[in-house]
Amino acid sequence: MKNRTKLYLLTGFLGAGKTTFLTNVLNDLTGNKVAVIMNEFGKVGIDGTIIQKEGMELVEINRGSIFCSCLQLNFVSALTEMADRNMEYVFVESSGLADPSNIGEFLEAVEMVKGEVYNYSGAICIVDGVNFLEQVEDIETVERQLKFCHLVIISKVDLIDDNKLSKVKAKIREINDKADIVESINGKIDYNFLERDLMEKQWIKSEDTTNTPENKPKTLTLTYDGDLTKERLSQFLDIIKKDSYRIKGFFKLEDGWNQVDVVNKIIDYKPTDKGENVSELVIISKIGPQIIRPIFNAWEEVVGKEMKLR
Repeated sequence: MKNRTKLYLLTGFLGAGKTTFLTNVLNDLTGNKVAVIMNEFGKVGIDGTIIQKEGMELVEINRGSIFCSCLQLNFVSALTEMADRNMEYVFVESSGLADPSNIGEFLEAVEMVKGEVYNYSGAICIVDGVNFLEQVEDIETVERQLKFCHLVIISKVDLIDDNKLSKVKAKIREINDKADIVESINGKIDYNFLERDLMEKQWIKSEDTTNTPENKPKTLTLTYDGDLTKERLSQFLDIIKKDSYRIKGFFKLEDGWNQVDVVNKIIDYKPTDKGENVSELVIISKIGPQIIRPIFNAWEEVVGKEMKLR
């Protein structure tokens, strides 16, 4: 019997560092047959561009959560299609707002069609060390992701003190007292989870997800065909970031193309060669469609040139 494909689910709230972590894992697996199913809420996939590697299979499922009924068929189809390609590893990076409680349903659906092709090897949840304690109080998804994981990775531990780290760990243990907890800086962990059986203490069954077409957050894509200074873009982002869960994309600035990442109050720029012809930002709104007017007003005030929002 041929070896089954190891399937890992990667969860974690918006901006926790899932893509950074996955990039490091993929570098370690160079030479293996690896596929990634990337799920984002925006109409445009940003993270897929970042992780793309030679010899890697990538499927992007955008416009919602793969655990919601609205994208259920797309997810099952992607897993089924991947089953024919004899991969050694498949990583599913779910959207930061995804509630993976019903992962079991998808695995059963694929098994009915393709047989036992996957060895589900566990859910890994990235926890944002800096913002987690506030997020877990406000957002149910953060708790659901933790409850249904088999390994917890606390990211950004270099940005918090020991007291806060202890509080983060205590809160995680309150929600999930079985999963191992490890610490990470820049997505790097001194821990070889690929050789461990994360499922040895499988303790929880599938439940219904809280993701529904009705509670899907409003996601907008801003495109701009022109140059802008970093100072101007930061001014604009400073105005709209309080109403956004997450802002990310690629923007042409005075020093060339930059990968832009906004999580809570922090705006991060990284030089990149991934930019296309037009600058593009994906904005995930905390306040639904009400964010549209503030975006246009802020852009007019700071930039004053035409952009498109869709």
